[in-house]
Amino acid sequence: MYSINKINRREACSIFHYIGYICILLGLVMLVPVLVAFIYGETHYILPFIYSSALSLIFGSALYRGFHNTIELSLKSAMVFVTIIWLVGSALAALPFYFSGDLSYLNGYFEAMSGFTTTGFSMYTNLDAVAHTMNFWRGFMQWLGGIGIIVMALTILSSPSVNIMRMYSAEGREERLVPSIKHTTRIILYIYIGYTILSIALFKMAGMPLFDSVFYAFSALSTGGFAMQNASIAFYHSAWIELVAIVVMIIGATNFALHYTVLKGSWREYFKDIETKVAWSLLLIGIFLVTVFLYNSSYYGHNLLLSLRYSVFQVVSALTTTGLQTVPGNEITLQWEGMGIFVLTILMIVGAGACSTGGGIKWLRIGILLKGMWWQVKSLLLPKSAVIPMRIHHVREVKIDEKLLRLTGLFVFSYLSIYLLSVVIVLFYYQNVAQVMFEVASALSNVGLGSGLMTATSPAVTKIVFILDFWIGRLEIWPVLLLIVLAIQSSARK
Repeated sequence: MYSINKINRREACSIFHYIGYICILLGLVMLVPVLVAFIYGETHYILPFIYSSALSLIFGSALYRGFHNTIELSLKSAMVFVTIIWLVGSALAALPFYFSGDLSYLNGYFEAMSGFTTTGFSMYTNLDAVAHTMNFWRGFMQWLGGIGIIVMALTILSSPSVNIMRMYSAEGREERLVPSIKHTTRIILYIYIGYTILSIALFKMAGMPLFDSVFYAFSALSTGGFAMQNASIAFYHSAWIELVAIVVMIIGATNFALHYTVLKGSWREYFKDIETKVAWSLLLIGIFLVTVFLYNSSYYGHNLLLSLRYSVFQVVSALTTTGLQTVPGNEITLQWEGMGIFVLTILMIVGAGACSTGGGIKWLRIGILLKGMWWQVKSLLLPKSAVIPMRIHHVREVKIDEKLLRLTGLFVFSYLSIYLLSVVIVLFYYQNVAQVMFEVASALSNVGLGSGLMTATSPAVTKIVFILDFWIGRLEIWPVLLLIVLAIQSSARK
């Protein structure tokens, strides 16, 4: 029986050193909402953020100075670091919710993890009454989480290139825009900031107030899904705002490598890419099925345009793993039950583009598996001596080997296993199977589309299951499984 080598002392020191670095950055970031509190006269929120910032800076400085980076990180130790920092970062980001008295610590941790992982489930019972300061923090967390805590840090981190490369890979990102990882992270950040500014301008032009435009630009581009109102985007009763949100959600769910290629002028690559073909095929099929389903039901009065409008927005929100809604949660439960919930659940599980702000299994893996099925069928039909070229077009021509097909299949199997386990646990507390499967898919794929199941009064066990699903889904399973195996083997040795 093989065992995984445990993290040695020098590797552990490096991990704690980098955790301290991220905590310091987070402590500085927490001072930004203080400016919002001054602007909107919400002075009672100033001290909670100052206290939270101070604790983060003290804790981070103690780790950063107390442990020295004396060794290059292995991929294993980089994965452990990335896995832990999402837990620690969320624990610190929850403090403003707790110190302000807005939420209990568990609910604040749920909110913070939901924000950083760009999921969008909220523990606030009345979003219409949430202060500007806290809304800014919620939106800003999603914006930071959309690009990735590690990618943000790597743009300014002074560290050996090996460490930077392995931390970048450990956060679930595989693709380089340019040979240098540090340069790649900066390009991603520049693209992200550019699209953020564009999104704010588009929402403002569509009729949103400036603060709302900033918030929903953060929420939609990060494919996060936090809303400022109980009615989400439906609050504005504007087809133009919905259209802008759809465009921004699709931008956020698209691979950064593909964005970079298109922005350099190779726009034809967008239409040739396998992710584009998978995404738009699923979008069109999903919109058609849901529109026909809604039109045939009596709830929307057999109104084709209204059915199409609701279908398009919810389908795009599900497939991009954003979670913004134009249909209330209770309406999804009661009126979309059947084909509507089924299609949205499948699309959420499929998820968004690789190397994007979205979650889920990802369009690229679905494309690889579909191609793999076709190659397998061809291998059965052709003579044994025939050579089947296994290639896909993803920004460039990519050769697919048996190892990649096996890893892709294992990822999908692991993902579905965790999904089913989560469903089983939640079913002990809620008996509506369709609703539970819908919301667990939304949690694990970092979507946030809600049907009203998960609230501040939900059992603590279900909140913890959802928090773990947010975390596992954002890190794409393998780093979390590695940490669990290391913890089990470490306990077994004692």
